[in-house]
Amino acid sequence: MAHTRMQLDPTSLARYGRLALLARGLVEGFLTGLHKSPYKGYSVEFAEHRQYYPGDEIRRIDWRAVAKTDRYYIKEYEEETNLRAHLVVDASGSMSYAGKSASKFEYAQHLAAALTYLMLAQRDAVGLVTHDTQLLGQIPPKTSSKQLLQIVQMLEATAPGGETALAPIWDRMAEQLGRRGLVVLLSDCFDDVPALTRALRHLRHCRHEVLLFHILAPEEIDFPFGKMTQFRNLEEASHRLLVDPARLKREYQANFERFRTELRDACSRSQVDYHLVRTDEPIERALGVYLTRRQGRR
Repeated sequence: MAHTRMQLDPTSLARYGRLALLARGLVEGFLTGLHKSPYKGYSVEFAEHRQYYPGDEIRRIDWRAVAKTDRYYIKEYEEETNLRAHLVVDASGSMSYAGKSASKFEYAQHLAAALTYLMLAQRDAVGLVTHDTQLLGQIPPKTSSKQLLQIVQMLEATAPGGETALAPIWDRMAEQLGRRGLVVLLSDCFDDVPALTRALRHLRHCRHEVLLFHILAPEEIDFPFGKMTQFRNLEEASHRLLVDPARLKREYQANFERFRTELRDACSRSQVDYHLVRTDEPIERALGVYLTRRQGRR
């Protein structure tokens, strides 16, 4: 199978840390499973040089540069159809919830790292925004291979905490992200749906394409609790409540399904791609969603 490889050797990836290696494994395994590459026929233009790595095609070596510097350099090319993508990772307190699977924030970290690796492999410009109620960090979109290191480092340095107020910061981002691009939101979306809808519409009004990965733990969907259980507010640690889940289950599931349906329908009306992602599902499923969307832009 032919596909574009990320131009980083295993040694350099190891220096980037665990999250970079995990992203590489996820993406390479996912791409190996595809029967054919969806990326053929892209027109390209010369962009820059980079250092030669073992495994690069020899025909791409710039011999003029070798003659001048006595070092091997590869001509990098940039696809004219490149995406400009912003990964927006919710780091509010509710994202720290972990049932039997990884926490929602860990899942978002891994998915964001894998998407970064995949986007850079396709010469897409990718950046990162992390936030709770306020902006925590921002890296502008670039296609440089150094971008992986910067994004991975920011993801690893971020810990979930603070209250949830997604709509105001998404609303502000709509104007601040610059020229139009793809905005990939990774969040549990625990906020007021009408307010979220207004923020999503603002992003669309600014001509951004929007892809929402609604990240939820299976326990939040299925509510499998049977015995008396103490529930703790992850955004206000002192707030705890001891309840009988059996008495609440029907009402909880009805309310939760209403919330999810309202959000999904609001996304549909706003022309936002909505995808529910459970933390007990393979991340490769979300990668397939992204690739399908990218292919559809051509």
